[in-house]
Amino acid sequence: MILGCSLYHQDDLAGMQSANLQNLPENYTMKFWMLHALSWPQVSFVAEDPKGRIVGYVLAKIEDPDDENEPIRGHVNSISVLRSYRRLGLANKLMLLSQEAMRSVYKAQHVSLHVRKSNKAALGLYRDSLGFEVVKVEQKYYADGEDAYSMQLNLKD
Repeated sequence: MILGCSLYHQDDLAGMQSANLQNLPENYTMKFWMLHALSWPQVSFVAEDPKGRIVGYVLAKIEDPDDENEPIRGHVNSISVLRSYRRLGLANKLMLLSQEAMRSVYKAQHVSLHVRKSNKAALGLYRDSLGFEVVKVEQKYYADGEDAYSMQLNLKD
């Protein structure tokens, strides 16, 4: 089975939202997805099966610095891969594509994300495979009251 990852297009948003709804308890309105599509189109990617169906995505953005002396930062809002396509390296590939786009297109120096403390698989990907570090614990970050690790990765060359 050959799977591909590519920059997403606006017509992928419904498939991305569907993957989000199937896999994650944190869901977003279509307005949220559209904001990302219009504001930061170069940093979000999709994984597709051979028939072109969305089987995973990474939804990311660029955070504008509060002052011009602060570094540009990327942020991963959401990443999801359908259960039947996990353990194939898709999440890793999607994250690497997004990180490279943040660095090359926007000159971002860091990327951040939040992850549930209980999500061992995601922690393994972010920390062990991609090199993210835990910056702090955000108490009751998620709607169900679970804490999140706030993680960061340096993107400097």
